[in-house]
Amino acid sequence: MAEYKKNNNNDDNDYIEKLVNIRRVVKVVKGGRIFGFSALVVVGDGNGKVGYGTGKAREVPAAIQKAMNKARKAMKSVPLVNGTLHYPITSSVGAAKVYMQPASEGTGVIAGGPMRSVLEAVGVHNILAKCNGTRNPISVVRATVEGLTSMSSPQLVAAKRGKTADQITGER
Repeated sequence: MAEYKKNNNNDDNDYIEKLVNIRRVVKVVKGGRIFGFSALVVVGDGNGKVGYGTGKAREVPAAIQKAMNKARKAMKSVPLVNGTLHYPITSSVGAAKVYMQPASEGTGVIAGGPMRSVLEAVGVHNILAKCNGTRNPISVVRATVEGLTSMSSPQLVAAKRGKTADQITGER
């Protein structure tokens, strides 16, 4: 259900926009039912920045546009190394538990559904990922983004501790 689309606006930035989920929602009122739509979108630059957003409207295109605007405003940085993660990460939101592990060159993105959309948008090329618990797309996307943004690069950790990056990673 995810769509790949490059944004061709007059902006300097080209974003990778992925439509993760569209839901039809119903409000029951005295006179009958009122239908609406909810969209979940992931936006990334393919180079370490990612954001997600949800939008609700009576029509599908309006819901998608609202979600994309929210996602662009909520972009966060993710430290990557050679198209993969620095170390394995576990994250959870609600009942969604997400595990992501760095992989060697040539592995590809081994992840399912909403996780794959987030990882491709952020620019990860080699990763092993698994989702346990609920498969709710909103919870899985939130857990994936929170896990990625909680990761610290060795340079950042070294600066906080007053050491060099080689001392942190154990390289000699």
